[in-house]
Amino acid sequence: MHHIHYSTRNSLTVSLMFFATLALSSCTEYLPISSGALSGTATETPAQWTDVAPVEIIQLETGGEDAYSVNLWVVELGGNLHVFAGDNRATWVENIEANDDVRLRANDLIYSLRATRVTDAPTFEVFAQAWEAKYGNRPRNENVDETYLFRLNPR
Repeated sequence: MHHIHYSTRNSLTVSLMFFATLALSSCTEYLPISSGALSGTATETPAQWTDVAPVEIIQLETGGEDAYSVNLWVVELGGNLHVFAGDNRATWVENIEANDDVRLRANDLIYSLRATRVTDAPTFEVFAQAWEAKYGNRPRNENVDETYLFRLNPR
């Protein structure tokens, strides 16, 4: 009879690999990593988002003077970027409800924008199709009255 002995180091390595694989393989509506004020080069809002729309993950700063930023997925529809919190009334959603001025960071550039909640079902359906095309799955909750979808407009 053979006994397999794992050292503490090997067990820790296996555990870390398991959790890293789990984190990378899970499907999330957004990436809940937060920080404070964003840094980068402030720039004018472009007429078209051709350089930003393909970016998989952007950073969005909310909260005004009490800056709070998160990493989010982004989808472009009809010339505007959209961010989505699902039905999670996250801190960044609460911040937008209090102050709709936001800053978006992509490719080390900072854009000053205004977030407007989208509450009409036809627009949400177009968004859900674009979300699926870009990220491979439709939003988990598609009830616009229960979810937080925001259009990012120039200020």
